[in-house]
Parts: sequence; structure tokens; C-alpha cells
Amino acid sequence: MTDTTLVTGATNAPAKPATRPARPHFSSGPCAKPPGWDASKLNAEVLGRSHRSKLGKQRLQYCIDLMREMLALPDTHRIGIVPGSDTGAFEMAMWTMLGARDVTCLAWESFGEGWVTDAVKQLNLEPTVHRADYGQLPDLDKVDWSSDVLFTWNGTTSGVRVPDGEWIAADREGLSFADATSAVFAYDLPWDKIDVATFSWQKVLGGEGAHGVLILGPRAVERLENHTPAWPLPKVFRLVSKGKLAEGVFKGETINTPSMLAVEDAIFALEWAKSIGGARGLIARSDANAAALDKIVAERDWLGHLAVDKGIRSRTSVCLTVEGADEAFIKAMAGLLEKEGAAFDVAGYRDAPAGLRIWCGATVDTADIAALGPWLDWAYAEVKASA
Repeated sequence: MTDTTLVTGATNAPAKPATRPARPHFSSGPCAKPPGWDASKLNAEVLGRSHRSKLGKQRLQYCIDLMREMLALPDTHRIGIVPGSDTGAFEMAMWTMLGARDVTCLAWESFGEGWVTDAVKQLNLEPTVHRADYGQLPDLDKVDWSSDVLFTWNGTTSGVRVPDGEWIAADREGLSFADATSAVFAYDLPWDKIDVATFSWQKVLGGEGAHGVLILGPRAVERLENHTPAWPLPKVFRLVSKGKLAEGVFKGETINTPSMLAVEDAIFALEWAKSIGGARGLIARSDANAAALDKIVAERDWLGHLAVDKGIRSRTSVCLTVEGADEAFIKAMAGLLEKEGAAFDVAGYRDAPAGLRIWCGATVDTADIAALGPWLDWAYAEVKASA
């Protein structure tokens, strides 16, 4: 049973709920802004100034320092702000480091498949590919760690994550490349198992897009300094100068011009994160949101999780199945919710099976997840009645 009032009559359809989520932003990227966010609260002092000015470099370095502090990242790992959001960061890693040894790609959703395409069609590599359908993982025990391994830690488009880092070999010969854009700040990541990680501020931090973050462990730096790719590198991908890592990139000296407004927005989010307990506070909020959505799903026989196995189910980008729904049904349902101001951008990813996708990252309030349930009932009944 749900707490939705029913309209009397033959259809027994749920009434339009009286209460809407206060912040109906459930998009999986860009995601909800942090609670209390307002553009007027951003530090505007650096706007209109060069990113290479003393002030500009200070703010970029401060942003990097905050990320290191919030992630409790070891000193062995470097953090750089790079162009092109998470996609740009991951492609930068691929273009600069692959080709030194065999490559293995894991693909269980659209972005993982994108890295396969890059490896095969753009870099002319012949990777070993382990695939799984949406909602599942390939057999991680079959991964050969003598090769470089590319994988998505948390599949934003499938709602599937790797269970932990235990499957990553401690004595690996190859590098581990983790596209962790929907995982960083939402899970306790084992940095000793990650050689390369990428993410974007637009996910768990609720920041703006356009910029990515590249995290390099010592083995990745060694690869960069000792491997010359067989293909040409565009300027925005170049991390090495005269055979040595371009250290400035990891001290706020970006390769190209960043948006200082986006940087200040990220700083706001990171300072908010610090105020609620850092990464632990962010993880706790994501966990609470996922639990609230789990409760909604459990109470409705027409809703389900695309990732049936809870051990690999995302706690950020949660993908749901809707009984009897096709793409048109989901589009109509999401359109009704948006029109009512009850939920924005909840249709599943275009390449995924038809369903809903609800972002449960830390910037969403648990009360808003709970308030979403009756609205899902209403929209489902409305579309079903008109079908």
C-alpha cells in the first residue's frame, strides 16, 4: 500500500498528490545543486580575471586541495582539472597511456561501450572485451590484470556498479582505469587499487559540466613518463613535457582556459561537503536517498530495479523498470511529472531499456525522494489509463 489518496470511481486511480518534492531535480547529470545553493553565494572576485593570475591559480589550487581533503586522497595521487567533463578526462587517459601493453575493456552500459569504441576504432587497438547486459556485470574473475583494464565503477546509464575493489589485483601488471564519475564522493573508493580515476563535478557534487577531474596514481605517472603513444596527441591531452609529467596541470595550471565560474561553483559544493562531514557525510546522504527509493520500489508491484542484485546496484544513478512500459510510456510519464513540477529528467538513458532513472546522490534531499513516490503512482496511473 502507498499513502496516496484514491479517487472514488471505476478507475480507482490515485489522486494528484498535494505535496511536491521541494527540489524536484532528479537528473543524473547535471545533478541537483547542493542544498542552500544560490548563484549570489559564489565568490565573484575571480570572475573576469585570468586563470593564470595569482588569484586564478590560487582558486584552482584551492579547489584541488579541497577535493584531496574531501576524498582523503593519498599524497601519492595527483589531481588535475581538465577539459571535456568526465568524457574528456577518460579519453585523455586513454590517448596518453594506452598502447604499452594489452588492453581489456569491461562494458555493461553505454559509456563502457563508448570506451570500447574508442579503443577499437580511434586507437586501432584490439582489446579483450567482457560484456554484460544492462542490469548485470560481466564475470570480474575473468579479468586479466597483466593487461590495462578499463571499466566504469558506477554505470550511470544502467544503475550497476562494481561491488568493491577486491577484484582488482594488488599485484597487477597493467593499469586500472576507472571511469568513476557517478562513484566519486558516493562510495569509499580503494585508491591503492586505482591507477587512473576520472569524474565530473556535475555528478555527486552537483557542480557544473564542461570540466573533468583526472586522478593519477604513481604507476600511471610512471607510464606517462616512460611510454610514447603511437598516435598524435591534441594539445588538450598533453600531460608530458620533455619526458616528464607536466606537474603544473596538477597545481592549478590548466592546459586550456577553464570556466572560473564553474570552479567557484565546485568550490561552493566542496565547502558544503566539508560542512556536513566530507566524503563520509556525502556517502551517508546518498545511502539514505537510495534506501528511501528502495522503500518506494518495494511498496509497488509495478516498479522494480533494473539491477536486481542489490550487491551491484548503484546508490546514485538508480535505474528502475516499469511494468508493461515501453519508451513512449516512459516519455509520457516523465513528461507529466515535469509538467507538474514534481520530477525533472527521470526518463532512463536513451540507450538503456525503457524505464525510469532517479538520481540519489548527496545533493538530493531524502525528503524529496520520499515525496516522489505518490507522484510516480499518479503519473503511472494517468499514462496507463490513456494508453
